Amino acid sequence: MTQVFDKDGLALPVTVVRIGSCFITQLKTEKLNGYNAVQIGHSKGRTLNLKKAELGHLKKNGLPPLSDLCEYKVMDLENYSLGQVLNVNHFEIGQFVNVTGKSIGKGFSGNHKRHKFKRGPMTHGSKNHRAPGSIGPGTSPGRVFPGKLMAGQLGAKKITVSKLEILGIDSKQNLLILKGNVPGKPGNLLNIVRSN
Repeated sequence: MTQVFDKDGLALPVTVVRIGSCFITQLKTEKLNGYNAVQIGHSKGRTLNLKKAELGHLKKNGLPPLSDLCEYKVMDLENYSLGQVLNVNHFEIGQFVNVTGKSIGKGFSGNHKRHKFKRGPMTHGSKNHRAPGSIGPGTSPGRVFPGKLMAGQLGAKKITVSKLEILGIDSKQNLLILKGNVPGKPGNLLNIVRSN
């Protein structure tokens, strides 16, 4: 993340995202598959440990080894062809996009950090500072109800940030400048689609 200044002098927080070499690996039609979609593969520029079935699927279409195959539904397939490279030229400045990625994992976290619980009183002999408190009724029903907010794994989940505005495009280096933040760590793989 960084910041840019607009024409009025306001500092805007932005995230610079590099769009990798994305190839169309398969075209799914309504006649064959029941819906229209394009399958896209991403090239990381390094040797990949792909299975024979995945390599055969790509080799059949004359494509290099690609990872992270992903599918996107489309209305029609007229503007797409097999092996076509997708880059930043498919976006426009001022357009809004949804960005999906894996959030940063924070490990096993307590109630306060995970669910934004309030702390207990800190003085007068209170021993309930960050304790979870009562977790359920006693004799009847004699169990903790499912869905109770308790300590556990925090982060490392699929998160979507909606309606991020595109403030800039660098077609030479395939960079998108998005207003705001995106999920995950630097180097995280992201899914970017147009907002409706």
